[in-house]
Amino acid sequence: MPTEKIAFIINPISGRKKKVNLQECIWQNLDLEKYAPSFYTTNYPGHANVIAYQLVQNGFSKIVAVGGDGTVNEVAAALVNMNAALGILPCGSGNGLARHLGIPVNIFRAIELLNNERTIQIDGGKINNTWFFCTCGVGFDARVGHKFTKVEKRGFISYIRTVIKEYKNYRPKKYRFSIDGKKYKRRAFLITIANASQYGNNAFIAPNAIINDGLFDICILKPFPAFKAPLIGMHLMKGSIEKSSYTEIIQGKKIQFKKPKKKYIFHYDGEPAKFKREKIKISMYPNCLQIMVPKK
Repeated sequence: MPTEKIAFIINPISGRKKKVNLQECIWQNLDLEKYAPSFYTTNYPGHANVIAYQLVQNGFSKIVAVGGDGTVNEVAAALVNMNAALGILPCGSGNGLARHLGIPVNIFRAIELLNNERTIQIDGGKINNTWFFCTCGVGFDARVGHKFTKVEKRGFISYIRTVIKEYKNYRPKKYRFSIDGKKYKRRAFLITIANASQYGNNAFIAPNAIINDGLFDICILKPFPAFKAPLIGMHLMKGSIEKSSYTEIIQGKKIQFKKPKKKYIFHYDGEPAKFKREKIKISMYPNCLQIMVPKK
């Protein structure tokens, strides 16, 4: 008889693997001597968070997000400081948190991980009252994230097309902010507050970020000439962005952006968010989430 209940929260419209019958795949590859699985499907944005919270109240100790970064964020937010561990079957376009933690993007290998997992604790962050676990930020990446949500066809190629289209008309902005009380003023292409090392798709914005050290890596990418854009992109994909003369990385626990005159477009774990006429406060919460990762 199975010894442990495990729940799978499936987002049916995630970016990839639409041709795979996920529920059947899980039944066929999950260790059914170890687990008794239950399945739930999301019907609207935010639904994964509601389901996960109810499952915790019903005594589930392992809850798996089956979807992209948005689905993972929703489930994780419900499990903060709870006696329940998050699992991930990555089916999105970027899969930033999964990739950082070494969780396979191959669905069969990711299920095998659940059969032989270990559980660790990781940090989380809040931007005002919203949780994030991978990255949040303002500037070009936030603008791309905002535009990408409106693209019908998902996936890496569509994302790159959005990047190229938005880059042509984008202008860096001036930002006033503080890190652990110290004030900064920067003109920046983007500012990313990284709990994990990458956005997704192995684009490393903070290659040295450690997800359970109680610190954010704040990456400030300064304005650069257009002919340098391919080199910046290469640094991102090679995990060497800190070597660029246009990059400044500062570590900290609390970041606050001055109240904007116009809207700030932010992103958190790839999801767009707008803030107008209010301070943006970003805070670190160490070791607040249990998560299933590979044994090695």
